[in-house]
Amino acid sequence: MTSATHIAIVDDEPDITSLLANYLQGQGFRVTQLHSGRALMATMAADVPSLVLLDLGLPGEDGFSIARQLREHWRCGLVIVTGRGDAVDKVVGLEVGADDYVTKPFDLRELLARIKAVLSRIVPAEASAAASAPARDRFRFAGWELDTAARRLTDSQGRESALTGGEFDLLCTFVRHPGRVLSRDFLLDETRRRDGGPFDRTIDVQVGRLRKKLEADPDDPQIVKSVRGAGYILVSAVIAG
Repeated sequence: MTSATHIAIVDDEPDITSLLANYLQGQGFRVTQLHSGRALMATMAADVPSLVLLDLGLPGEDGFSIARQLREHWRCGLVIVTGRGDAVDKVVGLEVGADDYVTKPFDLRELLARIKAVLSRIVPAEASAAASAPARDRFRFAGWELDTAARRLTDSQGRESALTGGEFDLLCTFVRHPGRVLSRDFLLDETRRRDGGPFDRTIDVQVGRLRKKLEADPDDPQIVKSVRGAGYILVSAVIAG
């Protein structure tokens, strides 16, 4: 992470944006403080940030709708930072494309760690990428091709399907372990680098979103199947190279 890494903070409370901006600037980030969805969209059109910290409770605006717009039109990290800690809100936030969900009040050091975790998946440092890059970076399965070096998923016609950072990491894990039942804990560890509690359904949400992009019928998946009580399995044959 360097000073060139741009983070946009969207919250209607200036005290919160100032607090976060001062802290993140002290950590070497370039920060833009915004107080409305409209201001965010103007910034996205002019100077796309690497990551957006989005409050759901913007007066007169639908935070989930703003999150959907970000996912439909831009590739950037998205961390929802909000006082709405209800489990339903968290699930909806992840379903619309958030990479992480943090409730207020929050610890600044924990928030920083989560920001870095998301950024490491979206814009990894060259040294890290070189160290972790597999010998083969193209995987073909069920009419799809995943180019892990370019972070691109394309169908048999060459049309690209945009993936969030979490969806990309999840799909990478599946294509590198085809035909193997992967537990939720394993998938969570591979994609989020943290332990999941007994009620953490993050992986279920991510798999559901991934199926909507891969499957002809997400309600009757034929590529990524559920294994009751065990986890998920990529049943399609995978050709690497």
